[in-house]
Amino acid sequence: MLKALAGALIVGGLVLLYFGWNEYSSLASEASEALTGSPSDDAVLYLAGGAAAFVGGVALLFTKGRR
Repeated sequence: MLKALAGALIVGGLVLLYFGWNEYSSLASEASEALTGSPSDDAVLYLAGGAAAFVGGVALLFTKGRR
């Protein structure tokens, strides 16, 4: 059961990272970065959420459950 959850977190994290990278490369995010010095909030949230889900999934995959 834990391996399925870990796999779902890894896949979900990769999907969020993909959408975050697309948002980061978008014209709106580049304009926001040019004006404010930071990318759009959506891009940052997608990238941070994707990274957290991916790392959490990998950590869950390589830890042994206590039984």
